[in-house]
Parts: sequence; structure tokens; C-alpha cells
Amino acid sequence: MPKITFMGAGSTVFARNVLGDCMCTPALRDSEIALYDINADRLKESEIILQAINKNVNENRAVIKTYLGPEQRKEALRGADFVVNAIQVGFYDPCTIIDFEVPKKYGLRQTIGDTLGIGGIMRALRTIPVLQDFANDMEEVCPNAWFLNYTNPMAMLSGYMQRYTGIKTVGLCHSVQVCSEWLLKCLGMEDKLEGRRELIAGINHMAWLLEIYDRDGNDLYPEIRRRAAEKNATEKHVDMVRYEYIKRLGYYCTESSEHNAEYNPFFIKSRYPELIDRYNIPLDEYPRRCIGQINHWRIQWNEILQDGNVTHTRSNEYASYIMEAITTNSLYKIGGNVLNTGLIDNLPSDACVEVPCLVDGSGINPCHVGRLPVQLAAMNMTNINVQLMTIEAARTRKIENIYQAAMLDPHTAAELSIDDIVNMCDEMIEAHGEYMSMYHK
Repeated sequence: MPKITFMGAGSTVFARNVLGDCMCTPALRDSEIALYDINADRLKESEIILQAINKNVNENRAVIKTYLGPEQRKEALRGADFVVNAIQVGFYDPCTIIDFEVPKKYGLRQTIGDTLGIGGIMRALRTIPVLQDFANDMEEVCPNAWFLNYTNPMAMLSGYMQRYTGIKTVGLCHSVQVCSEWLLKCLGMEDKLEGRRELIAGINHMAWLLEIYDRDGNDLYPEIRRRAAEKNATEKHVDMVRYEYIKRLGYYCTESSEHNAEYNPFFIKSRYPELIDRYNIPLDEYPRRCIGQINHWRIQWNEILQDGNVTHTRSNEYASYIMEAITTNSLYKIGGNVLNTGLIDNLPSDACVEVPCLVDGSGINPCHVGRLPVQLAAMNMTNINVQLMTIEAARTRKIENIYQAAMLDPHTAAELSIDDIVNMCDEMIEAHGEYMSMYHK
């Protein structure tokens, strides 16, 4: 039976979803599960939850072991078939706070700051060295394992692993499998959900719903475009940025409006503060979420545990379905983040792209998509430029390359001068301290 190692197992809710899914899957029920984290308290909490699920839904068939800290990391990974990555290097405090508060001093505001922008750049630069350590250990003790990355910034982390390590890596996001369902429900087109056919491709958090047809083969986009334009013109709602994408670019994208508001130079502009209200953009959204999660964790813990009666129903997260398909040599389709080996013709080969992939006993097999509409490829390229430059900075460890990554970021460059970008980067590097100590001029 497979061995599944979960890196960052202190992310209790997410570990519960992914590993609970595995314990609800017949082919994975007898797995050895290795929980790894650097925080002893959170690791113990996750173990309690998962042992309860193992007892209540899995007849204690899984073997669950815990591993704490870098000195036990190699043993956690030894012999693994699948490694799920959900780490957050630097946590909310201090690193996320720094990622938001230092840029504010320069007039740069963010919503999420975990995928692109200066927040995404800094998060990648402090995470990639840790992933390189994971890769070094994996090449020694589980060289054939699949690395299933859920950590953001997805394209930067997965792209680094795919280009500069020997580890089989796929990046997995939650947004692909719910994209069209959310869109149709919000537009009152629920009757088109069953039997729909769709094609999604691009990059993580900016993949495009390129085609969507109903069960009878009718193109749903004309009605989607009409309803989206009407809704943006008549009411304030949470998805106004993506509906503006439909109006201006012709297509809907996978990730939420609060994310996409900061991936371009169009919506968060100090010169036009009225745009924040017009497009209902939640500035500082991610710190609010973090504070809420921290403050409500004990309540959430009690709700999940329920005096040991915790149970689980398999979710739509890709991880357990990938493991099942590989283990049983059955076929499953995902939207995966993989290296662009000729998959999207008008994006660069170094890019990490999000495309349909078929999974079976041979592994994860990406599908050729072809050319994106020119305007969509161009939008993707503004983000890919930052991703590739950030990966280069992580590879060279040169601060000059960090400056260049920030200079290429669409939102940062639209708001700040080059001198302010450099000064902001220097201040953030210094504030992050040991997390960024490997970078040099």
C-alpha cells in the first residue's frame, strides 16, 4: 500500500481534507501516512483529528506516524510514494505582516499577496530554499515519489521544482474544478451545470475558461457574456473584476476577483481610489482571513473534533484522486500545473502552465492545448515574466534579480518608481531577516 507524506501537516483543516479523502478511498485506506511539521502543537492537533477519522471512517486501517522538525524530515519522506506539500514558510506573523505592511509605506496596496506582486515574490523567495531541501532529501530517500504541491505561489514553486530538481512535481489548485460551476450558479444558469463540457488552460490563478458548452453542444458563452455585463452594470458583487475580464478580454478566468485585482495594473491604483469601491475590491483581505482563522481556531478545533466523533466525506480536492489513479492504473482528469513542454504554443517553454492532464498508472500526462487567444496569452505573460524572474532570483540568490522581479510586476510597476521599488525590496529583505539571509548583492 502507498506511503503518503504530508509536509506542513500542522495545516490541520487542509490535512484533514486531503488525508481524510485518502482514508475514504478503498485503494488508499491501508496507506502509511507520515505527518511532518515544525510546530509540535499543531502537529499533535492534526494527529488527533486524523486518528479520529481513521477510527471512525477507516476501521483504523491506515498507519499514522508523526515527524517533527528538520532532523526527522528525511525519515518522514523515506519510501514515500506521494508527498503532499502545504507548508507556509514564515507564517502570518512575522512574514505575511511584513509582506503587507512594508509595501503600504510606499503606497502599494494588496489584496491577497500570496501569488504575484511583491507579496508573492517574497513568499516564493523564502519558500524555494526550503523546497530545495525537500528535493535533496527526496532524491535520496524517495526518488520516484510524486510531489503534489498545494503551496502558493503555485507557478513559482512548482516551476522551480520542475526546472531545477529531479522530483516529479505537479501543482494543484482548488480553483479549476469549481470555476465554471461558480460562474453558472452566480449567473442563474444552474440548469446548464449537468453534462457541460469545458476547456480550461493558462497559468495558475489566471487560467482561462476557453470553451463551455451545455449537454447538447450549445455554446454558453454568448449568454454568459450578456448576463455578466448586465450584473456588473446593475449590482455590486464579489466577482466584479472577473466579469470585467469577460467584457474586456472575452473570457472568464479561474481564480477569484480578489486575487485577480492585484495581478494587473488596472484596478488598484492610488491615482484612482474610486476603483476600489467601483469593483468591490477587498484590500488587505488575506491578513483579515489569517487573523480570523487564528482567532477562531479553538472554536473550529472543537467543532471538528466533536468529542472524538469527527467524520469525513471525500471532497473534490485532486490529491486523493491522483493517488488512486496512479495506484490502481485507472484514468482520471485534472487541471495540473506543469512545465510548458509544448502544451500552450504561445507561452514560453520555461513557464509553469495550468492545463488538462490525464492521470493513470504511468503518472501525470499533460495534454496539448495549442494557442491561447492573443490577448489571454499577453495577460499571462505579464505574470509569467514575474514568475520566471523570481525563480531566477531564487536560483542565483542575487538581490539584483529580486529588484528585477519586482520591477516586472504589473501592479508594482504601475504604482512605484524604480527607486521606490528597490528601496521597498531592501526594506522587506531586511525585515524578513533569517528567512531571506541567503540572498546577497
